[in-house]
Amino acid sequence: MHIAVCRVTLRLAENHSLKGKRKVVQSVTQRVRQRFNVSIAEVGEQDQWKTAVLGFTCVNSDPVHLEQTVGRVVGMIEDLARGDAELVDAETEVTQAL
Repeated sequence: MHIAVCRVTLRLAENHSLKGKRKVVQSVTQRVRQRFNVSIAEVGEQDQWKTAVLGFTCVNSDPVHLEQTVGRVVGMIEDLARGDAELVDAETEVTQAL
C-alpha cells in the first residue's frame, strides 16, 4: 500500500477578507472531494487572507496510479482556483506503508 500526501499553496492576490478566502477554499475542496476519492482540507495559514494552504492525501496499491491521481488533483485545484487564486507551490510525498 502506498500513501501520497500533497501540500498546495495558493495566493489569493485579489482577496480582501477571510470570508472571501473561505468561499474560494470551500468551493475548491468540495469540488475536489466530489470528483476524486481524496481527503482534503485547509491545513495552514488559516488566519492569512492572501494565502491558502490545502493538504490532501490518497492511498493506492499502485504508486504510478497514485502519482497520476495527485497530478490530476493538483491540476484540478489550479483550474478551479484560476481567476480567484494562483497556485504557488505543490509539494508531494509518496511513501510505502508497512
